[in-house]
Formats: sequence, C-alpha cells, structure tokens
Amino acid sequence: MNKGILYILLSGLCFMFVNIFVKVLSLGPAQSIFTDIQKYPIPEIVLFRSIISFVMSYIIIKKRGLPIFGVNKKWLLIRGIFGTIALTTFFYTLDHLPIAVATTVQYLSPLFTVVIAIFLLKETVKPIQWLFFGIAFLGVFTIGISKFIEKSDGLAVINPWWVLAGIGSAVSAGVAYNAIVKCKATDQPINIVIYFPMVAIPIMSVLCFFEFVLPIGKEWFILLIIGVFTQFAQLLMTKALHEEATATVTPFKYFGSIYAVFVGMFLFGEFISIYAYIGITLILSGVLGNTLMRKRKRRVSSTF
Repeated sequence: MNKGILYILLSGLCFMFVNIFVKVLSLGPAQSIFTDIQKYPIPEIVLFRSIISFVMSYIIIKKRGLPIFGVNKKWLLIRGIFGTIALTTFFYTLDHLPIAVATTVQYLSPLFTVVIAIFLLKETVKPIQWLFFGIAFLGVFTIGISKFIEKSDGLAVINPWWVLAGIGSAVSAGVAYNAIVKCKATDQPINIVIYFPMVAIPIMSVLCFFEFVLPIGKEWFILLIIGVFTQFAQLLMTKALHEEATATVTPFKYFGSIYAVFVGMFLFGEFISIYAYIGITLILSGVLGNTLMRKRKRRVSSTF
C-alpha cells in the first residue's frame, strides 16, 4: 500500500481512538464499555489533553531552540483561541450526538476554511464548489430533521441543536486553519501546535474550578491515551502529506466517518435512522467533491 495512504488511514484510527475515549469519559458509567468509569466534564477532558500536548510540544521547542511564543503572535493567538473553541465544542457534540454524526459534521470544517479564506486570503472559488457546499449542507439538514421524519424505538435521538453546535465547531476550526496558513511563512509547525494548549489550559482551568473529578485507576491511562494519540494522529497526518500529494491522501481522511459508524453501533449501541445515513453520505460527498475540485484548481493554476 502507498505509504501516504497508510499514514492517513492510521491517523484516522488514532483520532477515532481519541473520540472513543472522550465519549467514554463524558458518558461515564451510563455507557457500556467501562461501567466503573467516572463521568468527566468536558472542560476537564480538554484540560488534560492540553497539558499533555503542551508538555510534548514544549520539549520539542526547547530541543530545537525555538522561541516559545513564536513570531506572528496575533495569528498564533487567533489559532489558539478558535482551536480551543472548535475542540471543546466538538467534544460536547461527541457527548450529545451519535459518534458517527458528530464526527461527520466536524468534517464540514474544510468547507468553512474555503469560505473564510475568500475574505482572509482572497482565495477564489469555482462555481461548482458552491454546488458541493450545497450538497454538504443538504446533508446537515437531512440529519437535523431525521428525528422528525423517522421515529422508531431503538434509534439514537439526534438533537438538531447539537448538530448546530457541531457546525459552530466546524466554523471555528475553519478560522483556526486559516490562521495556520497566515503563520505558515513565519512560524514552525510546533509553535503553531503549542498555542492551542497555551490558550486552552488557563481557560479550562477556570472552568474546572467549578466542577472537577479526580481521576482514579485506569482513568489516568485513558486521559494519557487521549493526549498521546492526538499527537500521534497529527504526526501521522503530517507524514502522509510529506509522502504523497495532498489530493491523493486527503480523500482517505474521511474514512473516519466509516470507522465512526461501526464504533457507534458496536461499542455504544448507537443505531441511527436511514435519513441520518443519507445525511452523512451527502456531507461526505460535498466535502470530498469540494476538496478534489480545490486541489485540481491549484494543480492547474500551478502549470501557468
């Protein structure tokens, strides 16, 4: 198998492990994997994840002799703020939505990245890309109304308000991605990465002051997995993009939705309606179509 494709698939698996354990901790003993796990507030999960990320990133920065606060501080700070909003909101959607739905709605972030780039980076958008935007948002609408058009015992309830929150997470991620582009010429990737925990740690520490659960036993290990696997996922994705052209490997990123469907069914007993599956398919079709058109546009323009 192509190394780049292998790396992107492994990255998706690592992200899925993170999502699984976030859901395990946020649901607590109510879910069926571990009945002896305490229920954790989302800010605390984000806090532990951020501490691990900060320590790992800080060690790398010190070894390389880089300035900890980077160069383009304005856009690094924007990246940190909106990255924190995006991740925290996404973790909340994992708590309140089936994992397949929460994961797929988060994949809208590339679309918002493009739309925001029109204003920040003066990026042009081909008319057909707007068609793909429409297909993706038709998918969101289908998921949002699925609870009203198909009611059946045993199916997971999809609250449209949490779907809307997932869209908010994707918008915030789109801002964060554009901020990363703004820092590309001035700062090292590790400096960009560390700004997320530098913003998240103080904010989540304040929120945890009102509700904190002291980890016990295996819970320390689960929190460690969330932090470490996030770093592995980011590293594998970087290696994938170094091994192969972005247009080749990016489509395989969206296998995460397929992982999530089976994880939701077999680990969390989340069975969703046919309309929710149709919505997921429409979102992935819209996002994937837009991604391929965007890469094709760049490839063509680079030849002139």
